[in-house]
Amino acid sequence: MSSKRPEHQAPPEVYYGENEARKYTQNTRIIEVQEKCTERALELLALPPDTSAMLLDLGCGSGLSGEAITENGHHWVGMDISSSMLDVALEREVEGDMLLGDMGSGVPFRPGMFDGAISISAIQWLCYADSATHRPAKRLYRLFMTLFASLSRGSRAVFQFYPENDAQVELVVSQAMRAGFTGGLVVDFPNSTKAKKIYLVLMTGGAAPLPSGLQEEGAAGSTQALYQRRERMKQMRGSRQPKKAWIMQKKERRRKQGREVRPNSKYTGRKRPERF
Repeated sequence: MSSKRPEHQAPPEVYYGENEARKYTQNTRIIEVQEKCTERALELLALPPDTSAMLLDLGCGSGLSGEAITENGHHWVGMDISSSMLDVALEREVEGDMLLGDMGSGVPFRPGMFDGAISISAIQWLCYADSATHRPAKRLYRLFMTLFASLSRGSRAVFQFYPENDAQVELVVSQAMRAGFTGGLVVDFPNSTKAKKIYLVLMTGGAAPLPSGLQEEGAAGSTQALYQRRERMKQMRGSRQPKKAWIMQKKERRRKQGREVRPNSKYTGRKRPERF
């Protein structure tokens, strides 16, 4: 199952070459899912009613999510690492401005430029090391740090993504909180294998409740809002546990990030004798 994930096959700029970019854009099922996810992300942004916002679309691809933004009366700037995807977007004459760039290298926009940001099915690519110089945690932190600066205060960013495991969720959320955001996860249809969607909702102006309509939906069971402040994240990271277990977990995380780690042995985590 996991071998079918695009992230395992090639870096995004390679995987989404000309042929794959066109196939992606012509797939009616993908178009439908992208549209629904974008509509949900815009809903979670909680933008003021009857206003036209300037939004950033990270991993905009061929402009499928951008079209939904336009239909909702907003302006947008898109950023994507695949030149083939952007070429298809230009052919389709989408209305947003687009930039070729790697979001893992940061967001190159002036401070406070955007009223919000969305990203549909893109950020999970940063959880993988595609070269010897890639460090997933550092690339995620660079993205969130520069994104925080480019957003106006009080605005939100919503990332819909497909994590491979809980470790990737923890990695993404922890780096977002480290960069200064508050917020957490919203999970739609948590009990469904196919319909389940995970959204990371980030806020720049401190913790704030979700709109009441979304809270009622969560009470009905279709959505789980898991909001937590940075202080709570620090407490979780600082919770005490046996030193050996902590070392083993840290080494396992580094292996998943593609970093070199010494093999485990009977001496791992063993307390060293005091020197006199």
